[in-house]
Parts: sequence; structure tokens; C-alpha cells
Amino acid sequence: YLISSSCPWPSICTKLTGVLDDCFCDIESIDVFNNFKIYPRIQKLTERDYFRYYRVNLNRPCPFWADDSHCSIKDCQVEPCPEVSSTDPQLSTLYSQVANANTDIVDCEQAQDLGAINSTLSNYSKEAFEDWARHDDAQDHFCELDDETSPDADYVDLLLNPERYTGYKGPSAWRVWNSIYEENCFKPRSVYRPLNPLVPPRGKGCSSSLCLEKRVFYRLISGLHSSINIHLCAEYLLAEGWGKSLWGPNVQEFRQRFDPAETKGEGTRRLKNLYFLYLIELRALSKVAPYFDRAFVNLYTGDHQEDQASKELLLQFFNETKAFPMHFDEKSMFAGQKIEAKTLKEEFRLHFKNISRIMDCVGCSKCRLWGKLQTQGLGTALKILFSEKEIKNLPEHSPSKGFQLTRQEIVALLNGFGRLSTSIHQLHSFRALLKEKR
Repeated sequence: YLISSSCPWPSICTKLTGVLDDCFCDIESIDVFNNFKIYPRIQKLTERDYFRYYRVNLNRPCPFWADDSHCSIKDCQVEPCPEVSSTDPQLSTLYSQVANANTDIVDCEQAQDLGAINSTLSNYSKEAFEDWARHDDAQDHFCELDDETSPDADYVDLLLNPERYTGYKGPSAWRVWNSIYEENCFKPRSVYRPLNPLVPPRGKGCSSSLCLEKRVFYRLISGLHSSINIHLCAEYLLAEGWGKSLWGPNVQEFRQRFDPAETKGEGTRRLKNLYFLYLIELRALSKVAPYFDRAFVNLYTGDHQEDQASKELLLQFFNETKAFPMHFDEKSMFAGQKIEAKTLKEEFRLHFKNISRIMDCVGCSKCRLWGKLQTQGLGTALKILFSEKEIKNLPEHSPSKGFQLTRQEIVALLNGFGRLSTSIHQLHSFRALLKEKR
């Protein structure tokens, strides 16, 4: 499926194949399963009313450093961020280079426009959201609601705000990802980081051989990063004029991020981590199916026919996920001594929670929206995998004190996995484009 005699990119085609590390599934099987069975279903599902609206607080301040907003956009005239210039001279130099590259403010304004949130909602939608809130408040919740209860949180129509290139890059974006990798992630020393070569590594580092749990954590974050980069390459702003924008795949940008020759050999590993993340979330979806099988669990929007149709689609989707024959075995996670396993699991949870907070430091509203959603989706998947006993003991006719999902967790879980499914589907498109450019 992946390798042919006319492979346009041998370094990727020969390495992005075979069995993935830490599991017994091969990439070819995932490609076929996703592109023909999962991708069409998840696309239809995320277009339903229940899944297209996500409530999120995009106004929370960054808890780790002063917000520099769009000051890092390439070719935008900006002043170096005060706190960076006083503590990190290398970043300060980079800010100055960016600021002096081009004094034309138009590009910066364009980047802000591309990253802005389309908050258009009909009066019908606004009334429906009030009804949804009343319905959700009447449910028994047994987990922290975070953004969902904030007065600054608003519903966002995800279909009106697709994840794509916004022009957000440079020091601000680098600092977010470097903070994740260097300070909040179990990162093997052998992995080529940081993303910005002008910024020295700040973390304490790890041994070259990490235990399974720490390897999994790093691979999940790396896979999420790869998925986001694929979306930006696949939905790139190719041209703009006469009030219309042309979006499409940028092959050169894709190669820059994933070609082994451009990434010191890391490109293939990054893509494999995407497949690994896909397997983890696929496993979570197959495990949580019994939660939704119960008759009293509905996808409430106030429209009975819509709700019924959405649940039928969801249950059909779950049946597909359960049919996959090579699921990741989550039982190998935290399987050591009880005290050691408990400590490691808590460390795992706190690292992930910290990463989710870093998403409030993203300076582009649209990037922050999708970063928060996909992080919450991954967090929900981990919550499911760590709740196997609670899910097995779910009462048939009433909510469970042991395991409960909020509306936002459900929306984030399905849309987050939808993004991963789309990434793998887009990889196939990039291979075809690369073949054409031979």
C-alpha cells in the first residue's frame, strides 16, 4: 500500500512502514482501516450539531509567561517582548531579526485575520445552547469541568473555524512547543530538539532508555505535534486576492517538517508517533462504547430526530473501532509494583495537565482553540484507558459515580480523533502529490 517501485520519496516510503514500536500493529493496516472505514464515518459524525459546537474559554491568561500575542509572526514589525529580552538574549536577538525583516504591517494584520475566530452563531443556536446548558446542569457530574463552567467560555462552531495555516510561527510558537518538550515531557536524549535551533535545551533530560509509560507519553505529544503540522501543510494559504483565499497542500512545507534530510532523520519517527497516537485514541474509543450503549445516554440538542440519528451514527462508528484486530494493549501500562505504578501514573497525569495549561499561552486564537480541543480529546482518551474497571461496572439504567463524561469531553474526544484520522488520510494525499512531482 505504501511502497512501490516508483516511490517519489524513498527515505520516507521505505521507513514509514512495518510494525510500530511498543505495539503489534503495522502501518499498512492502519492506513487501510482508517482511510476506508474510519475516515468517512468520523467526517459525517463531526458534522452533526452535537459535535460541531465546542464550548471553550479562549481568554484565559498564560500562567507561565507574559502574553506576547502575535509579536512573533514572520515579517511583522514588532518590539521584542520585555520579559524575553531580559532573560533570554538568544530569543531577544531572534525577535529583533523578525522585527527588522520587513516593516510592512500588512502581513501581521493578515496573520491576525487568519487566526481570528469566526464567532457567527444564529439566534436559533444561541437559544439551543441555553437549553443544552439546562440539560447538562441537570446531570450528575463527577469530574472537574474546567473551561466549561467559566463565564468567559463561549460556544464555537468548529465547521466555521477549520484548523489550517494561520501564519502563527516564530519565537512565540517555538516557545510553546519547547516548553512542552524540554520541561514537561519525558524526552529521550537521542531525539533531535529543540524546534528552534537558537534556543538551547532547558530541561534536565532523560536517559536514552525510558520505561514504556514515559516512552508512551513522549510519543503521544510528538504524535499530536505531527498531526497539527500535517493539517497546517494540507490547508495552507496558497494565494489570496479579490476577497477570496485559495487553500491547499504545500508539499515544500510538508517536506521541511517531515523529510529525514531536513529534520536530521526525525521526520519518519514523528510520523510513526502520529500512528501510535491514533492507536491509543482508537483503543479508548473502542473501550468507551459501553458507556454510550446504555439507553438513557443521549446526545442532547433538543431535536429528538437529530439526537437519535447522531447516536445511531456514533454507535455504528464504535462498532467499526471495536472491529480493528490489532489494538494497543493498555494493560502493559503501569503494570509494575503498585506503589511505583501509582507514583508514575500520577506523574504522568500532572505532566499532561501542565501541557494542557500551556495551550493557554498560544498567541493565535484559532490555534489555541484547536490546541485546547485536541489536548482535551487526548486527555479524555487517557481518562478512558485508566478507567477500565469503572466502565466495566457501569450501571445499565443510571449514571455512574465511578465514570462520567461531560459534553465537552465527548465533543473533544470525537473531534480530536477526527483530526488524527484526517492527518493519516492527508498523508496518503501527500504521497500522491510527491509522486506527481518526480
